[in-house]
Amino acid sequence: MVQELPQSVLFCCDHNAVRSPMAEGIMKKFYGTDTYVQSAGVKSDLEIDGFSIAVCDEIGVELARHRTRSFDEMEQWGDDLSSFDLIVALSPASQRRALELTRVFHLEVVYWPIMDPTGLGETREAKLEAYRQTRDQIISHLTERWGDPRSET
Repeated sequence: MVQELPQSVLFCCDHNAVRSPMAEGIMKKFYGTDTYVQSAGVKSDLEIDGFSIAVCDEIGVELARHRTRSFDEMEQWGDDLSSFDLIVALSPASQRRALELTRVFHLEVVYWPIMDPTGLGETREAKLEAYRQTRDQIISHLTERWGDPRSET
């Protein structure tokens, strides 16, 4: 059953370099600016992944300017996790961290098991195909929860 869009959603994964920025960008593209969307990682020790940029560019989602950030950096910059209506964890480690950080808040944390494409594929095309699978898993979860995109994809 399609749900109403939340006012704010935070996507999280391990490094905020592949899955969560893809989810953030695709969510913004599909559902517009009515929902405040951010992403974070358990760590922010990597830059945005080039294959993520490439496969999102294929569907008109620009990620090249994304800057990775961690839960700790969000807190340092004054972003309060309790201000989000929903946290979507895309990896087991980020789910554990989100639950740990929000245990005193009335806040929904959901887990979407999204494949980590890093390290998969021997050739450039095989790597791109793995990242496309991850992108498409994210799209499937988004549309299952919030329905068809509201803008052109």
